Amino acid sequence: MRYAVVIENSGSNYSAYVPDLPGCVATGGALAETEVTIREAIAFHLDGLREDGTPIPPPSSKVAYVEVAA
Repeated sequence: MRYAVVIENSGSNYSAYVPDLPGCVATGGALAETEVTIREAIAFHLDGLREDGTPIPPPSSKVAYVEVAA
């Protein structure tokens, strides 16, 4: 599966969340670290849903960039 992930720079670190998996979040001191931790968080989150017998939400969020004049 391929989930959309939002990664935000908070100034002193990065945070990430998955819109299709409420509660699935991660942080890291650098962008690359945050990408690793959110992958781990997704796997952990999906394992928890399976263990609970909860259906796994299919990826449905779309990501796009929109250019605007500066």
